[in-house]
Amino acid sequence: MMWSNNGMGWGGWIMMTVGMLGFWALVVVAVLALIRGGRLNQSGPSAGSGYDDPLRVLDERFARGEIDLEDYQARRALLRKPR
Repeated sequence: MMWSNNGMGWGGWIMMTVGMLGFWALVVVAVLALIRGGRLNQSGPSAGSGYDDPLRVLDERFARGEIDLEDYQARRALLRKPR
């Protein structure tokens, strides 16, 4: 006997192939999650200069409609005041 399957038939080969494809799919998903997670962490509050972050948050809150125009203008003036 030159070639032996060690008792494994076609079903075993198919399961091995599916398992290998599943493993590599998990590796790719994990790498993509790490890459995307790194981008999200970089764009967080700690990535800014410190001065622009409160203004950006204020602009976003105004854009979402959480605060009205008068409140927005008053807060923006306070944030732009030199300390």
